[in-house]
Amino acid sequence: MTRYDGRQPDQARPISIQTDFVRTAAGSCLIATGNTRVICTASVEEGVPPFLRGKGQGWVTAEYAMLPASTGSRKKRDGIKKDGRSVEIQRLIGRSLRQAIDLTKLGEYTITLDCDVLEADGGTRTASITGAMVALTCAVDKLLREGKLAESPLVHQVAAVSCGVVDDVPCLDLCYQEDSRAQVDMNLVMNEKGELIELQGTGEGRAYTMDELHTLVAYGQKGIQALMEAQKAALGDRAACLEPKPTLVAATGNAHKLRELRMLFGAYYHIISMNEAGFAEEIDENADTFAGNAAIKAEQVCAATGLPTIADDSGLTVDALGGEPGVRSARYAGVHGDDKANNNLLLERMQGETNRACAFQCAIALKLPGRESLIAEGSCPGTLLHEERGTGGFGYDPLFLYEPLGKTFAEFTEEEKNAVSHRARACEKMLAIMKELHG
Repeated sequence: MTRYDGRQPDQARPISIQTDFVRTAAGSCLIATGNTRVICTASVEEGVPPFLRGKGQGWVTAEYAMLPASTGSRKKRDGIKKDGRSVEIQRLIGRSLRQAIDLTKLGEYTITLDCDVLEADGGTRTASITGAMVALTCAVDKLLREGKLAESPLVHQVAAVSCGVVDDVPCLDLCYQEDSRAQVDMNLVMNEKGELIELQGTGEGRAYTMDELHTLVAYGQKGIQALMEAQKAALGDRAACLEPKPTLVAATGNAHKLRELRMLFGAYYHIISMNEAGFAEEIDENADTFAGNAAIKAEQVCAATGLPTIADDSGLTVDALGGEPGVRSARYAGVHGDDKANNNLLLERMQGETNRACAFQCAIALKLPGRESLIAEGSCPGTLLHEERGTGGFGYDPLFLYEPLGKTFAEFTEEEKNAVSHRARACEKMLAIMKELHG
């Protein structure tokens, strides 16, 4: 048998996936399998359907539609009541993608996956599932980076492909000309382990044998493996959301710092607090440098828990005060964590001073069991204001003016701060060290 487009029986059509195709969506892609093209978007909303309220879990659902010009003759748009085929396909997409995610780790968010077919040339439902997985992953990555999720809820990678028997020959990834005359039509949805999530097999023209079934499943598994490689290539760094993450203990009791560390490292590590790791001891931060204090914290928590630990020590240094508050930033006024008292004391000591140059400093220590602590440092220069400005952030943020943007850290969004802060710069260096350690 010679296939319509000259492919071998076990050969899939060319695949391309363009991420971020719809910039206003939380996650999106344009997927093309041969001449089939589908726009897949993921939208995130707070809240869940009524049947899930109060259960501490999220929901993933899907909608599917073929645009009017997606086929040779114009397809009427779905009205209030969708046609039966669209309903069946969107239910398939929804239940397939729910297999990719631990809904209890999603929190009370609803993610809606919209799959709109631009051009239909066979396999629109399977292309929709494969593209929706990419859009879902992009949306999860965004939630992680915004600090709305502490860890990735994705537990499986999912993709789908069609196959069938045409002229008594099992074939992979049917185009429309083959699909329209197939004796057997089959759709397979699998996870990264090669496990079947759904298998839809129908004898359209005749029944099929067990040997044909085994051949079609083998072809489908081969095709899905290639699709998953294409998904990962399109996702780039965001594919890290799909991998099981190593646990990393954050040696801090500061909720603000923990949140920032999760935003900065959450795409790569499952970050837990030292309390969650069972550590509740007092740590004597008696070093005279940020790096020294970070190492003390990381080493003490690692020794007690046996887990890889990350710790940071950070603070504000003011040139006119010879580097104060420095390592005593959090307890400058005598009581640890009294931001208002610390800020008032700093302003008092800077009265009449014209040199307002200052910098936020951060040192991050990584302690792995059996290895020496690794240190990364970052600095962000600024100007100390005469009075507080802004209501966000913590610590000295309301007094710290970041000149390039003309705003204080307390006026920044979390995304803005995490793009330029001393902690973000130290974390960037630490991530490079971590990647080198993991090869």
